[in-house]
Amino acid sequence: MNLKLLLSIGLSSILLFGCNEMGKPAAKTALVTEKDNYSYALGASFGQQARALLIQRDSIDLDYAVFMQAFTERFEQDSAKLLMTDSALFAVLNDFSMKRQQEKVQKDSLAAEKNLQEQKAFLEKNKTEGGVITTASGLQYLVIIEGKGDLPKETDIVSVHYTGTLLDGTEFDSSIKRGAPAEFPLNAVIPGWTELLKVMKVGSKVKAWIPSDLAYGPRGRQVIPGNSLLVFEMELLGVKASEQAAAPAAAPAKPATVKKPAAAKPAPAPAAAPAAAQ
Repeated sequence: MNLKLLLSIGLSSILLFGCNEMGKPAAKTALVTEKDNYSYALGASFGQQARALLIQRDSIDLDYAVFMQAFTERFEQDSAKLLMTDSALFAVLNDFSMKRQQEKVQKDSLAAEKNLQEQKAFLEKNKTEGGVITTASGLQYLVIIEGKGDLPKETDIVSVHYTGTLLDGTEFDSSIKRGAPAEFPLNAVIPGWTELLKVMKVGSKVKAWIPSDLAYGPRGRQVIPGNSLLVFEMELLGVKASEQAAAPAAAPAKPATVKKPAAAKPAPAPAAAPAAAQ
């Protein structure tokens, strides 16, 4: 039995067996029969997932009594009680979906603009800190350990340990926590990483601040909001020629190449994206 069917059965159990009056839960204080157990288990499963999807993630404000009334009427196919035709139902849901999408676009746009202003202010101040190097592109880094090995070429495969956070300290990726270094072609990652690693000798460890125009731009990626300044602690463990490389592991993916200004870059290709924090 698939999950969708289980959830549907779980909700119908709540509605048909768990309520004496519309919107009012039955006074069930103990689970006695097998039917009690599976009815409760299915209902609990549905409730947890519905809350996560509809309330916590999307902040949808539901009138639970109306919601359950509509479900029951449709489940029982009681057409005499229906308050909305099929065509009206689909029109309402479509309109609701469009409004939610517009709200999300507007919210993301405002957040991206806020992130852009915050990163500009931070980088302006950070470049005056002792030991911080600022390149022509705007990349900033601080050398923690100066390595003594080779400098990688753009066509090489590099092995790197790193931890990535947002400006507020939120961690979004860590090869250290995954227990294995990332291995990838140097020219296949975000521009900020390519530029940084080309000046790191094997054995080097740095802290870097990568502006959004050298990372994921105004659209962001997965758990990385638009116009996010990325902060990395990174150690270059090894370098080898590309013909010796195995399949690359997870690393910040290089944005897709497009003929547009840098500020309008789309989200990068998903082939080698940072592992999202769980």
